[in-house]
Amino acid sequence: MKENDFSRLEINLPNCLRNYQYFRSRLQPETKLLVLVKANAYGHGAVEFASMMEKAGADYLAVAYPVEGVELRKAGIWSPILVLTAGTDFFDEIIDNALEPGIPNLVTLKEFCKVLESRGIENFPVHVKLDTGMHRLGFMTSELAALAEFLRECRAVRVKSVYSHLAAAEDPSSDGFTLGQIEMFRRNADALTSVLGYRPMYHILNSAGIERFPQYQFDMVRLGIGIYGVSALPDVHLAPVASFKCKILQIKHLTPEDGTIGYGRHGHIAQTGTVIATIPVGYADGVDRRLGNGAVSFMLNGHRVPTIGNICMDMCMLDITGVPAEVGDTVTVFGEEPTASEIADILGTIPYEIFTSVPRRIERVIVK
Repeated sequence: MKENDFSRLEINLPNCLRNYQYFRSRLQPETKLLVLVKANAYGHGAVEFASMMEKAGADYLAVAYPVEGVELRKAGIWSPILVLTAGTDFFDEIIDNALEPGIPNLVTLKEFCKVLESRGIENFPVHVKLDTGMHRLGFMTSELAALAEFLRECRAVRVKSVYSHLAAAEDPSSDGFTLGQIEMFRRNADALTSVLGYRPMYHILNSAGIERFPQYQFDMVRLGIGIYGVSALPDVHLAPVASFKCKILQIKHLTPEDGTIGYGRHGHIAQTGTVIATIPVGYADGVDRRLGNGAVSFMLNGHRVPTIGNICMDMCMLDITGVPAEVGDTVTVFGEEPTASEIADILGTIPYEIFTSVPRRIERVIVK
């Protein structure tokens, strides 16, 4: 048995490219497009997805940590890669793999420059992060003068871009705050640029920002959840890129005399009997334990079938009573139906968490 005949996350290349072109169409021809492939490409498979985006024409890729960038380099991905959370412990790896660190504070910048100077390196590309209201990482307005003074004297680095992050671009009720962030970003980026003597790229828009505030695209935008099929606009239906599928391991025809189903005996058999199918995915595969006992229905042969009993670590059971099925038939956990957004709503979370919960033991397979 091939591994991808057991359980798999199918990555639909045509849908991915369709989403890419949708966002590209909202940009000016000269605007660069960065695609986020951090967290294993939001669970979609970092190497596979980065390769697709490189071929599609993405100008930049971005990861969260240096180790993610190193993985892409080892796989032969040579697009420019921004490391959003560079830290202070992996500067040699960043340099050796031609990664470009995001710089959120003066401590990080000074430490990085020390390493560069010790190696005789000048004009290494860095990206300066400004805090415009997210209050997670980045230089505050009050810290810009010290930053400018240091950069004026430091030859080890050259600022490739200045960027910030919108906190609530998807929320119309926060549009005033978002516009304030954009104005603060423009003002502070211009102040820094006036000291540098050259103009780096500016970027602040995320996926929701591209859809709702394209007039502020500046020199580059950062495309994250949108490329994976989730839109910030209620009337836009992007194509789902990932479909989580597995095959039925066993089918049982149970009667009330057979007792109960699963851990804790929470699965109850109907008086007229219940037919169950066991599938090889559980909470260790991203199927949240709260989805048990009928909280969600998966797709089987054109029918929605509910979970029955508790979700196990590596398996779960479905009530397939009345649905024609055989061992080996395919069950869709999420994809076209149900969607990751539907499952997220059931769990009171966001699609990001659904995607990133699928572990690496589930094989990613590109479907063309």
